[in-house]
Parts: sequence; C-alpha cells; structure tokens
Amino acid sequence: MKSNPSIQPAEVVREYGPFDGATNVHGVSYDGRHVWAATGPRIVAFDPASGETVRRVEQPGDAGTAFDGKHLYQIAESRIDKIDPATGKVLASIPAPGQGYDSGLTWAEGSLWVGQYRDRKIHQIDPETGAIRRTIESNRFVTGVTWVDGELWHGTWEADESELRRIDPANGEVLQRLRMPAGEGVSGLESDGADLFYCGGGGSGKVRAVRRPKALQS
Repeated sequence: MKSNPSIQPAEVVREYGPFDGATNVHGVSYDGRHVWAATGPRIVAFDPASGETVRRVEQPGDAGTAFDGKHLYQIAESRIDKIDPATGKVLASIPAPGQGYDSGLTWAEGSLWVGQYRDRKIHQIDPETGAIRRTIESNRFVTGVTWVDGELWHGTWEADESELRRIDPANGEVLQRLRMPAGEGVSGLESDGADLFYCGGGGSGKVRAVRRPKALQS
C-alpha cells in the first residue's frame, strides 16, 4: 500500500452550468439518470447527456447532497433534510454532525457519510437519528465525499488547489490522488457508479465531470 502516492492530473471531460443564474454549486448527487446540484436557494437536476435542467426543488442547500435510491438528502445550515424529489417536500430532518460546519454528503450501505471541512473528518451517521456510527480521519480539508465499488473518495480544497483523493476507509491513508486544474475547486462530489465523478465547482457555478481512474494496485 502506498503511503505517499504520486499525483495524477484529473481528466475533466465535461462542464455543466451555471444553472438558473446561480453563482455557486455546493452539494452534488446522482440518481441513476440525472445529476442533482445544490445551488444555495434551490436544488436542480440536469440531464448529463444534454446538460439541460429537468427539475427544480425549491429547498435550500449550502453543502452536500445525497440520494438513497428514493429520497434526496440535503445539508442546509446545521441540519440534513430528507426530501421527496418528486414534490420537493421535506419529509424529515436530522441534526448535521458538524453543527453547520459540514461539507460533503453521500449515501452508502444504509448510512449517510458526511464530510467535515476544517475538522478533516468523514462521519458515518444514522440517517434516521443523525447519530455518529464511525469517524474516518483525513489529512486535508474534506469537501465532497462519495463511495464507488467499495472505494471511498473525497474532495479537497485548500487555497487555489483541489484534489480528488481515494483513502483507506479503515485508517484514512491516501491511496490515490487526482489534482484538479489550477483554480478549479471541488465543493461537492459524487460518482455515477461507473467511470465518472461529478464535482461541484463552488463559486464557478459549474459541475465538472472527471474521469475515474482505474484503481492502483496496493
């Protein structure tokens, strides 16, 4: 296993947005057909093939977004809202573990996984209560977070530099690093379950599709 893996350049294959005049993208998720992006005052869904916006949910979102196969989960200030994407109605809310200092959000294995930006942590939490089930330490600021094929990836963003990092979920050791082009920050992060990551672009108002590399042999 590599303790200091070399940095590969991230391959950005497409950009989407800005959406509805929004100046920020925070959380990003994927429901199997559409990409969802939290833009602050609302959450929008777009078709990744055409780039066209297909849904708008008028609920606030200032950090991570997740999809469990049926519902959206959206960080808004110090809470996580469970939202019906068809109606836009908030069905339930739980406290966010960072009490307003939360970043990325994803769904995996019956849990929500929440990035803690400045605390450099990822919490696995109970989606019904918000109780923390386990915590993974990182050595960089954590923005977006996603699982794909048993791999745990998170975004980093410090100053003008951003990376996508695959880490060992047991100990937080960095296994792979993808460096984004200069000035292209990563706010939210979600896998399409195959060969792409969707990355929220912060103040650019864009979502960028990045090619997922093959796993390195440890």
